[in-house]
Amino acid sequence: MTTTSAPARLRQRLEVMGTVFTLDVVTDVPAAELAGAIGEAFAWLRWVDDTFSTYKPGSEISRVRRGELAVGDADPEVRAVLAACRLLTEETEGYFDAWAGPDRALDPSGLVKGWAAERASGMLSAAGAPNHCLNAAGDVALAGAPAPGERWRVGIVHPLHPHRLTTVVAVGEGGVATSGTAERGAHVFDPHTGRPVTDLASVTVVGPSLATADAYATAAMAMGTGAPVWLSSLNGYESYVLDAGGHLWQSEGFAGYRIT
Repeated sequence: MTTTSAPARLRQRLEVMGTVFTLDVVTDVPAAELAGAIGEAFAWLRWVDDTFSTYKPGSEISRVRRGELAVGDADPEVRAVLAACRLLTEETEGYFDAWAGPDRALDPSGLVKGWAAERASGMLSAAGAPNHCLNAAGDVALAGAPAPGERWRVGIVHPLHPHRLTTVVAVGEGGVATSGTAERGAHVFDPHTGRPVTDLASVTVVGPSLATADAYATAAMAMGTGAPVWLSSLNGYESYVLDAGGHLWQSEGFAGYRIT
């Protein structure tokens, strides 16, 4: 009789983009064989931070902000991200805008973190780690499964009570993105007024693309109380909203993910 050992669970963390990314990999491949793949994915995240950070004076985004670098001369990834931002601005009726801050300076952060995590997740899958969860401080890229027949479980922090969860969702492939006030306070601006928005406490969006879910969550926060109508119109993305008073709204299909 032969026996097989249960898949191992590898956990790694990376401090980058001013926060902590955590990686959970379920695999029957020896950890040493995945070290290179994990290293490459983490190197990609560091490169994204060095390139897109608005806090690092030498980043390409900082140079574009100061007028020292034309967008057309920037790295192809920078040009692609800014092009995606402009498309999302159109799709969200102007509520997602990489130039939405109080000084109208370029800041694509509302897309970049989810985009970078989604790309890193794809790198891991292609390199032999198809079952993993990459949590980018609330923006979560999910691939495969934690065990056969199961889905990944993701807890959503309550924005008004940050030491407890407001709900837990079960998701297979795809992404879970949350934009809210729990960690950074009122940091999302309404591009139409240039003012921070405070009507909503958090928006969570679940769907096939983490990058898109991330941008949708940011746009919905900027919309304020008008967000549910727009969120209900999205195809393939479900959402969960808490307003500043703690009142809950969720899209019709969100119940299919919610387990508590």
